[in-house]
Amino acid sequence: MARPNKREEKTGVVRRIFPKNSTFAADFKIITMEFTGKIIAILQPKGGVSKTGNEWKAQEFVVENHDQYPRKMCFEVFGTDKIEQFNIQMGEELTVSFDIDARQWQDRWFNSIRAWKVERVSAGAPMATGAPVPPPAPSAAPEFLSGDAKDDLPF
Repeated sequence: MARPNKREEKTGVVRRIFPKNSTFAADFKIITMEFTGKIIAILQPKGGVSKTGNEWKAQEFVVENHDQYPRKMCFEVFGTDKIEQFNIQMGEELTVSFDIDARQWQDRWFNSIRAWKVERVSAGAPMATGAPVPPPAPSAAPEFLSGDAKDDLPF
């Protein structure tokens, strides 16, 4: 079976794999990772030249969500074209779709969170799905069935 392209991978499509000459089958679901919040920091761009002689550029941003206990995430945008395309500004409300990867260096492991899509959040749109929902306004006191006057429990 051919490997799905990046767009197919991000849609959460459930696929069934049947390797050749095997009775083994596996189901998997690819989940899109997103984080919605406000840009609170823009770090300085980094750049260099790869071992093959190609120039590269990356920039990190910090976004904070609006939960009761706000969380922050530092993510990276890699490539001059993506940095210019996303054009992320301080204070913007964004939904960042990202991939997580890890790499080893000198017997230590480091995680990287790399954005592959950035969308502006419109002012009228609801915030992140994990945002707390306020309780409904209190209504009149509940009426209980009449029973024994000495029994103050409603059941």
